[in-house]
Amino acid sequence: MRIRPEKLEEAVADILRGFNAAEDEAQLVAESMVFADMRGVDTHGVHFLTLVADRVRAGMIRIPTPITVISDDGATGLIDGGDGLGQVAARRAMAMSIRKARQFGVGTVLVRNTNNVGSLAFYTIQAAKEGMAGIISSNAAPAISPWGGIEPFFGTNPLSIAVPDDSDAPVVLDMSASVVARGKIRRAERMKEPIPLGWATDETGTPTTDPAAAMKGTLLPIGGPKGYGLALMFDVLTGLLSGSHFGPAVKTFHQPLGPTGVGVFTMAIDIERFMPLEQFRGLIRAHIASIRESKKAKGVERIFLPGEIESEKEAKSRAEGVTLNAPVMDRLNQLLGEVNSDLRLREEEEP
Repeated sequence: MRIRPEKLEEAVADILRGFNAAEDEAQLVAESMVFADMRGVDTHGVHFLTLVADRVRAGMIRIPTPITVISDDGATGLIDGGDGLGQVAARRAMAMSIRKARQFGVGTVLVRNTNNVGSLAFYTIQAAKEGMAGIISSNAAPAISPWGGIEPFFGTNPLSIAVPDDSDAPVVLDMSASVVARGKIRRAERMKEPIPLGWATDETGTPTTDPAAAMKGTLLPIGGPKGYGLALMFDVLTGLLSGSHFGPAVKTFHQPLGPTGVGVFTMAIDIERFMPLEQFRGLIRAHIASIRESKKAKGVERIFLPGEIESEKEAKSRAEGVTLNAPVMDRLNQLLGEVNSDLRLREEEEP
């Protein structure tokens, strides 16, 4: 079924308000989750609300989110996320980075003691729409082993970079340090589907197509030792430098084992400090045209930019509605009932 984005956001925000979220943070987290679903990244979409509910029941997440600014010094800043909603801390950090970049040309704000922040593109697009280059990374629970090992040690530790172009859809890179995000392994396990060989190994280090075995083993890093190196450095910048958890000390959000201790790195770079923004947009436009016109491999009809497939899915979702499968819709309706909301998601909401 398809649900209008604004209707889905309203339902998610109502559930979050039922969890004692403040109005602004309920709207922000709802926007972030629906954004992920619209772009086809359902591992960070409204399904994630179930995990938030589990933590609320276990008393392992603080809502409303108690943000504390530890330092605000020149071009840098440090925020404590207070073990609250990760989206709230990450949006605050990126907003501070943008403000600092306006003043100093570059702004870097780190976050410690937060939770999963959802789709990273949500924040870098925010910067790009302000005429900035936006960068964000976070660490996560162990999923990747050091190169040559078989024990989960580093998280998938994703990275997103976005730059403005002359359209409403900035050029966005959003990737993990692993071949695939762990959420796709979890989804395959839920759907009882095999995973492609080359995504993960089992606990003995043997490549596997069984998602359950992969969950007990490790994800493979992109580019072998290069991906391992990225995971390490992202962990240093997000966790160690921020004073948050890092390496195996980061706990999963998917089980109520205690505070996750996720760390986040955000940066904004003011393009106007290097050249007029319109000049940059023109250069990007010409660069993109050259990329599209470059020679294609046999059987390839179109060369896509990073994030372009997701951007086109988002445009389609805004026009036609967000695709939602029945189990997720049923779970959202169950949560709406639990928080005494009058809202319900129904099939007649299809546009």
